[in-house]
Amino acid sequence: MEIAVVMFEGVTALDAVGPYEVLQRLPDATVKFVGHEAGQVRTDNGFLGLGVDYGFNDVTSPDVVVVPGGIGTRALVNDEVMLSWLRRVHAMTRYTTSVCTGSLLLAAAGLLNGVKATTHFSAVGLLEKYGAQPTSARVVAVGKIVTAAGVSSGIDMALQLAEMLTDQTTAKALQLMIEYDPQPPHDAGALHKVDAAVMERAQELSRLRS
Repeated sequence: MEIAVVMFEGVTALDAVGPYEVLQRLPDATVKFVGHEAGQVRTDNGFLGLGVDYGFNDVTSPDVVVVPGGIGTRALVNDEVMLSWLRRVHAMTRYTTSVCTGSLLLAAAGLLNGVKATTHFSAVGLLEKYGAQPTSARVVAVGKIVTAAGVSSGIDMALQLAEMLTDQTTAKALQLMIEYDPQPPHDAGALHKVDAAVMERAQELSRLRS
């Protein structure tokens, strides 16, 4: 099973690495990090470099595609090289997936026209602009398209995808292997769970990163 994780400048690390940690443990899985060209890309804050092992022309028929998000997606909605690749491989994938604002790239490629999908809460308006039907759900599966909301939800998406590719017992085993048992100190992981002060601070922190 060939799994292609799309990489680009300004990617959010956990969007790619979270699903990778789950999916690379599937039986007979081969994960390929693919982008415009082999080399290295920097994550959205520039601190971390991640490797790209294959160019788009080197990966032509993956079984699964994972498109992570990050600030870099904003420029790529007009990148016909990537969008054309997504259209071509989607015709042959078993599942085409995204995390966070990676859904903007699926939408810009025309894969989410009229399709219910999710993304990071800050990008809901943009997702709708490209023809999708936004929802606040953490993970949405419609046919062979699976989208996840912000950053950490990529792990949830990958575990659901693992079950769709194999079975429930295998998905549970993968969850155990990565000891994914979230117990955060605060219940503040969604818009409806926070007050105005938390939202204002989140916006301040986001501006500092941009």
